[in-house]
Amino acid sequence: MALYEHVFLARQDLSQQQVDALVDHYKTVITENGGSVGRVESWGLKSLTYRIKKNRKAYFTLMDLTCPPAALNELERQQGLSEDILRFMTLKVEKHEEGPSAMLQKREERSERGFGDRDRGPRGGFGDRDRGPRSFGDREDRGPRRPRETTEGAE
Repeated sequence: MALYEHVFLARQDLSQQQVDALVDHYKTVITENGGSVGRVESWGLKSLTYRIKKNRKAYFTLMDLTCPPAALNELERQQGLSEDILRFMTLKVEKHEEGPSAMLQKREERSERGFGDRDRGPRGGFGDRDRGPRSFGDREDRGPRRPRETTEGAE
């Protein structure tokens, strides 16, 4: 049987319990078709780079699958029909990774540093970088205004 990593995005207006119910349903789809599900990671509600079906956020979930291609086809067919699933992606891998995925490792590193989910400082900007004056100043600061050059015959 082939090894796969499967990630799917669920709508933002679902609750975490509903997302967990989706995961349980998709686990049964895989096991009924002769496969098995290894690690399942919920990455939580994350902002999307661009809107997908009018959603700005989505619940991300990773599943490690060991299954025949027919089981994977059935899983993807059901997810394609579901209104709760915005997107899904399946990658065939040589072997499954041990331990937490890169997404969970990144979250743990941020929490160890004490920043939580916001790495940009107390104001959410670029820290205490001096940006200089924020206005262009008055007209007098820039000197007199030059008249426009006109072309002959244009009135």
